[in-house]
Amino acid sequence: MSEHLSSAFIQSQRDRLETLRQQILGEETGAGASEIPRDSHAADARDSGEKGAREAQRSRQEALDANGRMQLGNIKRALEKIEEGSYGLSDDSGEPIPQARLEAIPEALLTVEEEEERERRNEIQGNPPVA
Repeated sequence: MSEHLSSAFIQSQRDRLETLRQQILGEETGAGASEIPRDSHAADARDSGEKGAREAQRSRQEALDANGRMQLGNIKRALEKIEEGSYGLSDDSGEPIPQARLEAIPEALLTVEEEEERERRNEIQGNPPVA
C-alpha cells in the first residue's frame, strides 16, 4: 500500500471508483435510449435543420463516449493499483500523487506536473489531450 495514504482513504477511493464506473457504464448503455421512434410520415416532415441538430448531438455523444472510455480505462487501472498496493503512486515515476489530487480525481494515475507535461507533448505532436 502507498504509505502516504491511509487504508480508510484507499477503501473510500475504491468505493468512489466503483460508483464512477457504474455511472459511466450506465450512461453508455442508456446513450441511445432517449431517441424517439418516428413513423415514416413524421420523418418526411422533418426539415434539414433538425437533421443537422441530430448530427451535432451524435457528434457530441461520440466525443462523450470517447471520454467515457478513456475515463473507464483510468478507473480500471486505479482499481488495479489498489489491488497491487500501488494506488496513489504515479504510473510514470512512482512518485506519490498528493491526496488532494486523488480526492478531486480518484482515477488520477499521474502527478499534476506529469499530466501537464504529457498534455504539452501531445499538443506539440498534434495529438488530442489525454485525460
